[in-house]
Amino acid sequence: MSNPSVSVVVIAYNDAGLVGEAVASALAQGPVVSEVIAVDDKSADGTAAVLDELAAAHPRLKVVHRTENSGGCGTPRNDGIAAATAPYVLFLDSDDVLPPGAAEALLRAATAHDAQVTVGACVRRELPEGNDVPWMPGLYTAGDVIERPADRPELVRDTLCVNKLYERAFLDKHAIRFPDGRFVYEDFVFTARVLAAAPRMAVIDDLVYVWHVRRSAAQKSISLDRKDVGNWRSRVAAHRTAEEILRAASPELAHACQVKFLEYDLRMYLRELGQDPEYQAAWWTLTRDYVAGFEEAAVEAAAARARWIVRVLRATATPPPDVQRLTRFAAEPPRLLPPYAQVDGVPVWSQEVPAVLDGLAGLPVADLPVTVDAEPSGALLRVRVHDLYGRLAEAGPRTAQLRFLPRGGGEPVAGEPAALRPAGDGVWTAELPFRLAPLAAAGRRAGRRGMQAWDVRAGVECADGSSLLTSLRPQGSLLRRRALPSTRYGVLLAQPYRTAAGSLALRLAPGAEGALNLVRNRLGRARMGRRSR
Repeated sequence: MSNPSVSVVVIAYNDAGLVGEAVASALAQGPVVSEVIAVDDKSADGTAAVLDELAAAHPRLKVVHRTENSGGCGTPRNDGIAAATAPYVLFLDSDDVLPPGAAEALLRAATAHDAQVTVGACVRRELPEGNDVPWMPGLYTAGDVIERPADRPELVRDTLCVNKLYERAFLDKHAIRFPDGRFVYEDFVFTARVLAAAPRMAVIDDLVYVWHVRRSAAQKSISLDRKDVGNWRSRVAAHRTAEEILRAASPELAHACQVKFLEYDLRMYLRELGQDPEYQAAWWTLTRDYVAGFEEAAVEAAAARARWIVRVLRATATPPPDVQRLTRFAAEPPRLLPPYAQVDGVPVWSQEVPAVLDGLAGLPVADLPVTVDAEPSGALLRVRVHDLYGRLAEAGPRTAQLRFLPRGGGEPVAGEPAALRPAGDGVWTAELPFRLAPLAAAGRRAGRRGMQAWDVRAGVECADGSSLLTSLRPQGSLLRRRALPSTRYGVLLAQPYRTAAGSLALRLAPGAEGALNLVRNRLGRARMGRRSR
């Protein structure tokens, strides 16, 4: 490969309005990308015509027109690999983009380290806000060269195929392709096949992929479309296939794959379980049957919150009466709501479901799923901190403090601490300043214009030097919208609200512009709610 280059494979289906931006970002990578191969999966909206028009203007763009729709993403990606002629392949979805210089940075590292797979940074960009959330932060170390994936089994947590450059000869040698047809979560299986083939992997810290997340889109992406149990069934099936592939190659990778499912996939779907009894029952049966086959070593290796969820799943054949309590526990950060039951002095989930909460005594205070309630008290916020089987009492809670975290990322804003007072029955209380005008001003200084969105957290400091940070459970009239006079903005609209995980969050709309954005935001959510019904 005296002049190595990259083939960028773009897959598209009914995405005429966005595919042009994706293709443009690939062509803009420069001469290091010798060809962009766009595979149209028999679209019905004009996507094919858009691609043909672009190809007429850009010789490096080749269009593959499928004669029938495949029903998934795997087949068109396989078509792209088959059409590729460059030594390296990079994948791109039609509604995402490659940042400038991504292909060159990946190729430079791949050739320097003779790596069959090269990994770069990826962000999930929430649109239209434009907030970037790093994908799998801390999983990779820039500059690493990983000789054997089995030496780093935690790599199974990164199931994306789009933030990586692949040597095409490596894919061909090991017959690595995506599952064909309507196979949802095809990335899981492809990534498992790649790791099972033991490639040499190089890691760079350059941003190489921008994954666009459009939650208000009329047609949600597969990963966001979790309205029925079919999506979960597809995810379980893909995970089962991936785990079987890894087990044949490496027990360490298979073990890590099961732990990842418990700590990530299971909790993500559980916290969005909803209140439909039919869905809950189907989800519970499917999940319980699948987890029943997991190695006990994988369950024991999982974090306490995931391990306790498995204990509850195994303890009852149907969703427990307090299943909503379980969804709150699966949230991030986790909260275990009272009451706190014990059997013979041993902490259990509940009297009805006496699943043992093993390892609770050894959890650091920072990891305790403590519940903190919040309700208005004039201009203050009254918080109630609940003990957890005596663990918090051992640490000696002393002070509480509000912390406001910008939902799009950035530096938090801390409130003033106040002393916690014992209130009996394992509860401590404090009244904390809830000053919203200074918070809005801090958001403005940080460059947030228009409507601001904040997660509200409570920090608890203890006498033994330990501390914890957790979410707040809104109570009473806290969620009432209020208009506050402001010398700076004239009026400040404040809308406390409950997140999908049941936690307190806050929208602030400073001035007329912010108020207009708040109204637009509410109207948009209302329209989406009508469509979803």
